[in-house]
Amino acid sequence: MKPLCGAALLLLLSAVSYALASSCICEKNKRVTNCTLVGDVCWCDSIGSRVSVNCGTLTSKCLLMKAEMTSSKSGRREKPKDAFEDTDGLYDPECENTGVFKAKQCNGTTCWCVNTAGVRRTDKHNADLKCSRLVRTTWIIIEMKHAERNAPLNADSLEKFFRKTITSRYMLDGRYISGVLYEKPYITIDLKQNVSDKSSGGVDIADVAYYFEKDVKGDSIFYNNRLNTSIDNEVLRFEKTVIYYVDEIAPEFSMKSLTPGLIAVIVVVVIAIVAGIVVLVLTRRRKGKYVKAEVKEMNEMHRALNG
Repeated sequence: MKPLCGAALLLLLSAVSYALASSCICEKNKRVTNCTLVGDVCWCDSIGSRVSVNCGTLTSKCLLMKAEMTSSKSGRREKPKDAFEDTDGLYDPECENTGVFKAKQCNGTTCWCVNTAGVRRTDKHNADLKCSRLVRTTWIIIEMKHAERNAPLNADSLEKFFRKTITSRYMLDGRYISGVLYEKPYITIDLKQNVSDKSSGGVDIADVAYYFEKDVKGDSIFYNNRLNTSIDNEVLRFEKTVIYYVDEIAPEFSMKSLTPGLIAVIVVVVIAIVAGIVVLVLTRRRKGKYVKAEVKEMNEMHRALNG
């Protein structure tokens, strides 16, 4: 092989230097590829969708779920009456070019409607299902149960930790954190955000909740940056994390979509109510017979005295 001449070598070195200078690492999303530094901002292609994402902020939940599916293919507080859980788990979503979920999601010929958090809010139907619009999730409730411990946590330290973490790590404006409640062993965080409140370019509470859930469960989306859950110099460990969603419009589930366990509870309650009614009716009938018998005896006594 002939040695490179000075001009060719200089050109090669320039190309390598440019490639190194223009490449970057997406600190807030490890599920990306083809990263390029544009000015001071790192832009990358989200795996599975090829949508370009800004690494200076959180990536939308829809693109994250799609990237995770692509990668996997290759490798106690009373809740609001309309709050519901994500019982379907991970699926391969359809995303708009902006990164948000499409209102209608399908798996083959089975389709359903979702909210802005990508959580199913209707029964599953065939492909003819119509989802008129993407319904906004305005309230997200994150409920965590920490591991068994003798003494309760300091409530003030705990609230300060989570408020600081959510605002700094997940870039959410503090005004959207409506409350942090501690009732040993449960920690409840309330995130509330109406569409009119959300600032242009600001992060969405659904994306924050998804990043947070992944962090707590040890599957961080951040590049080489795990969540430090040390409170008052003690590492806090969680046994369970559940997220509830409250939409601006109540979900549209029918009885047939309820779980067998919930149906069994409903049946037991109905049977108990019917049994109570039957007992009440029989008791009143017996009481009525007793009163009638008592009146009859009194009348006979009056007749005897008069006689």
